[in-house]
Parts: sequence; C-alpha cells; structure tokens
Amino acid sequence: MPYVIRDANGKIVQISEHPVDGGAEQVSADSADYKQFIEEQAAHTAEQLRLQLAASDTGMARLVEDLVDVLIAKGIIKFTDLPPAAGSKYLERQVARERLHSYKNLIVDEKDII
Repeated sequence: MPYVIRDANGKIVQISEHPVDGGAEQVSADSADYKQFIEEQAAHTAEQLRLQLAASDTGMARLVEDLVDVLIAKGIIKFTDLPPAAGSKYLERQVARERLHSYKNLIVDEKDII
C-alpha cells in the first residue's frame, strides 16, 4: 500500500512506496483521493509533454525544410518528387522566408547611419 503526504487542507501532495519523514500515512491504492492524485499527475505530465512537443514544432519544421533544401541541392530528390501538398507547403515557406529576408534588408540600424 502506498504512503502519502498531505497538505494542511488534507489534499495529497506527494506519494511514496515507503514511509517518509514528514507525517506520511499509508492509504489504500483504491482510495478516491489517491486515485485522483495519480490521475492529476498523469494529466499534468501529459500536458507538459504536449507543451514540449509544441515548443519543438517550429524547430522541427525548420529542420525538415533545411533537409529538403539539402536533398534538392545535392540532386538526391527533385522538387517534383514531393507530394503535391508537401510541395505547396514547402513553396509557401520558401516565399515567406524570401519576403522576410527582403524586409530585413530594408531595416536600417541606427548605428549603421553615418
């Protein structure tokens, strides 16, 4: 049976397989508050993983785009080898990058002004 530590309101804040200092009490693994704590922890962990994946999506998209650039440049694949939807998305990103690059060239930093 697991051991739990509760906060001042009686809510479980920590669980352990073994007794720990700080007033741990043994509870049944079938108890409602123990099950709720486990479910909340699982939901929190799943949400953290979703956030981690979402945060890496932009970097991953750039990596794939760079990989396609290299494969095309080396002649390993042709643009026309891409499925139509992928080719369209690739072109959209290429156009957006070119436009962004041209806007960056229009911006003048104050320290560049003589």
